[in-house]
Amino acid sequence: MARVRKTVTIRDVAEDAGVSLQTVSRVVNGGPNVRPQLRERVQAAIDKLGYVPSLAAQRMSGSRSYIILAINDRERTLADWRERIGTDWVDQMLLGGMLTCHQHGYRMMVELVDTHSDHVERELGAALSALQPDGVILTPPHSENPLITQLLAERRIPFARIGSDAPGPGIALTMGDHGAGHLATTHLAKLGHRRIAMIAGPDQYSLSGWRIDGWRRALAEAGLPDEGLLEVGDFGYDSGIRAARALLDRHADLTAIIASSDQMALAVLEVARERGLAVPDDLSLISFDNTPIVRFTQPPLTAIDQPIAETVSRAVEHLITRVPDTDDAAVIEVAAALVERASTAPPPGRA
Repeated sequence: MARVRKTVTIRDVAEDAGVSLQTVSRVVNGGPNVRPQLRERVQAAIDKLGYVPSLAAQRMSGSRSYIILAINDRERTLADWRERIGTDWVDQMLLGGMLTCHQHGYRMMVELVDTHSDHVERELGAALSALQPDGVILTPPHSENPLITQLLAERRIPFARIGSDAPGPGIALTMGDHGAGHLATTHLAKLGHRRIAMIAGPDQYSLSGWRIDGWRRALAEAGLPDEGLLEVGDFGYDSGIRAARALLDRHADLTAIIASSDQMALAVLEVARERGLAVPDDLSLISFDNTPIVRFTQPPLTAIDQPIAETVSRAVEHLITRVPDTDDAAVIEVAAALVERASTAPPPGRA
């Protein structure tokens, strides 16, 4: 007969460490007034016995819920999942958020909310009432939705706004999108490209405008034109097809494109193939996001790597450790990086 494993309780930890139940509770909940030696002894007992604190018990012990709630866009996330495209944004968000939460004894949960819905307040309000999170992470476009930010501010729930630098309540974090647009464009200009186009994301995302500004600034610094070299997509594949065709129809001498998402970059590859253009011999291409798929395209794509995991990790850290009822005045920026692969090269005649 198989032995039933005994559940380790807080009382077991207290007995092993030779301390009171209250001392163990303070250590588990990160409370004050525990001498370092006692804290170390309790932690050693927890590690030895494999004690896992009950989330319910933690919540009952004080005003904290030990939950950080991340809100992501319902429509776009579900569309990606249904089409089995996958969504690296969510994966990276969970990676950065869950690991940091775990370090502090917290749990991270994700809710999908439609930012366009007339019922957004009701949907979010229900989640807040059910989970009572200690903090909320808003991702674009929720981070700039006043209905959501006002609701959180009114309920005095600390929150972080990723992809937003607007003044107002909440901790603002950006991923260096202006610098990323400038970095991608400068890379192509240094290779010798004179016609560098951009397929930007939709206007509802501030980061789309920041990337355009960075692209334009780099072109101006290199003495290059931008007229007629901008198209706007919705981050999706079909919009990338339309934008790439429009750019190549308009500019027969176009030699480089920056696509503001990996899906739109894949679309540029397809349009290049249908027109007999080789990447990078005839057309250089840089993508944003750097999701896993860009390493396996032909050729592998040079890409802007967005620091999603690090940014969400920073957001969680601030929400857990910040002083209650205060907001960070400065915008926290986590810089993006350029990962060079085989889709960029000097333009024809310059190799």
